[in-house]
Amino acid sequence: MAFYPPADLLEAAARRAVALRRDLHRHPELGLTEFRTASLVAERLATLGLGVKLGREVMDSASRVGLPDEDELERCYRRAKAEGAPLSFLPALAGGHTAVVGLLEGAEHGPVVALRVDMDALPIHEDATQAHLPAREGFASVHPGVMHACGHDVHTALGLGAAEVLSGLRHRVKGTVKFVFQPAEEGGRGAVPMVKAGVVEDVDHFVAIHIGTGVPSLSACAAVNGHLASVKLDATYRGRSAHAGGQPDQGRNALLAAAEAVQALYGISRHHAGRSRVNVGTLRAGSGRNVIADHAFLEIEVRGETEEIAEYMRRRAEAVLRGAALMEDLEVEIRVVGRTTTADSDPELARIIAEVGAEMPGISVSAVPHQAGGSEDATYFMRRVQKRGGKAAYAVIGSDLASGHHTSRFDIDESDMAWGIELLARTLLRLGSA
Repeated sequence: MAFYPPADLLEAAARRAVALRRDLHRHPELGLTEFRTASLVAERLATLGLGVKLGREVMDSASRVGLPDEDELERCYRRAKAEGAPLSFLPALAGGHTAVVGLLEGAEHGPVVALRVDMDALPIHEDATQAHLPAREGFASVHPGVMHACGHDVHTALGLGAAEVLSGLRHRVKGTVKFVFQPAEEGGRGAVPMVKAGVVEDVDHFVAIHIGTGVPSLSACAAVNGHLASVKLDATYRGRSAHAGGQPDQGRNALLAAAEAVQALYGISRHHAGRSRVNVGTLRAGSGRNVIADHAFLEIEVRGETEEIAEYMRRRAEAVLRGAALMEDLEVEIRVVGRTTTADSDPELARIIAEVGAEMPGISVSAVPHQAGGSEDATYFMRRVQKRGGKAAYAVIGSDLASGHHTSRFDIDESDMAWGIELLARTLLRLGSA
């Protein structure tokens, strides 16, 4: 028989979730600097009566890559403190250990169910015009050049909303529900340290979520397949400066090497066995118009339909980068700063989510797999759970978007948050009885 959580409990959770989402949207934080966000999450989980683990308890420090430098970590930590981060939890997050796990122990013995959401923002400057609702309503980013342009603020609020509903229904919960709040999804840096720390070693059913992604409001997709494996690369060219007019032959032009590399990277032959991608996201070089550039820095990513294809693209990309350095007689340093893998949703788990959605009037939930176009490091959690014999699914909470993901005008329809919380809460309760 279908179980309907009390309407007043759902309404209160949804109201708080929207307010929290707006607060997080106004104070976005990049990966591994989510000090304010993570400490607010920990405080809310504790207030709800959940057990809380955070920082090094749930992140393997040595497995982190792409960590901001110490000055940036300290700057972001101090900013979080100044912007009201709860001091009882903030110190445990220092140094970029910004993961949080909430544990809700049920009244009876049962399976372990996990819901994973991500918390980080993107290095994008948010639109400040009145055409953009967050700007019009006063909750646009106050951190120049950083915004929630993918919906991770919404994910965090949905996760806490579901935790609030289940904390009020603890007597109906069997087993354990884990609420996994992951940092640094962008760039593929947050999941592996949490997997290495054993966060999902005991999980029987695992659900990760995303908002939007082309799925319309009042509908959800219970399974996403086909996330691309990816490798994120930083490349630094070091040359020799010289007067561009008087002694150009004495220089070693790092900018020229980088430009040659960019052209050649996009010329890498695509793999015959599946989808493959390459993108150069940034190129910064040089110091003046009359100076041979002695440094250049590139941020690059490659992707593949399988890990093997992604590795092919990585090898070819690194060969291109080294070849450009050889041509211009200078040095290049190449660092891997993030990775994602592939994983498919279990059909059995997708069917359960769709069955739960069928009990909710006005909501359409499909178990037919949606084909992903990008990458996600939730796949590392999924693979680990599946390898241990558990079930995992990546689901999408639909919402009509004001603009595409990773754009300056990204925004969602906040009315979708209420039913999203209800769907998640019901699903977690159902899985706890499975």
